[in-house]
Amino acid sequence: MNTKTKRKVGSIVYNVVVCFFGLIMLYPLVWMVMSSFKETSTIFTTVGSLIPEKATLENYVNGWKGFGKVSFGTFFSNSMFISVIATVGTVISSSLVAYGFARCKFQGRGLLFAAMLVSMMLPAQVLMIPRYLWYPKSWAGSAPIQPLIVPYFFFAIQGTFVYLILNFIGGIPKDLDEAARIDGCSYFGIYLRIILPLIVPALITAGIFSFMWRWDDFLSAPCCMSRNPSAIPRPWH
Repeated sequence: MNTKTKRKVGSIVYNVVVCFFGLIMLYPLVWMVMSSFKETSTIFTTVGSLIPEKATLENYVNGWKGFGKVSFGTFFSNSMFISVIATVGTVISSSLVAYGFARCKFQGRGLLFAAMLVSMMLPAQVLMIPRYLWYPKSWAGSAPIQPLIVPYFFFAIQGTFVYLILNFIGGIPKDLDEAARIDGCSYFGIYLRIILPLIVPALITAGIFSFMWRWDDFLSAPCCMSRNPSAIPRPWH
């Protein structure tokens, strides 16, 4: 067997093995989707069967009804609103802070940068109680919207995105800043006219990850609820 044949056989074996493990990893997802069309009483009695014997949309109808007289549409619209607004705040505040660290020289810059790096190492669970005590009592109500949106406009949460955008700005030549300063641009003008258009890829990356994290943030809402344990959160939409 020559070298060319060995490479071809090795490539075939590699692709077969990869496809096999890929199907194994995808099977639970496929099973979940197909089981959603089964009758509720038969989902676990027909675990070994992928194709439903009697397809039905009853599960989707019941799921859309929600619970507590609140439909799934309300839950979805609330989550979408919070995720979009918080993401916009995160991208704006993170880019401004990153620009300040990258281009502005001020006293205590190194200390603040070190504090930001330390904040990136703290898990979200550790910050739950401090954040809860930090918010005003008027915010800790049965419809906790402000704590889920406002802090992201003031760089209160995401140091990861600041570090990401900071490294991206570091690759932009400072000659552009100096040329803009000669033309009369202020620091904010340089950020708005020079830096911001050049860091669009970093902003898009930060926006995608921020939206995903806000959408999957199931811990922030409970930690923003009322101190009254009997208070039942109501939909604000």
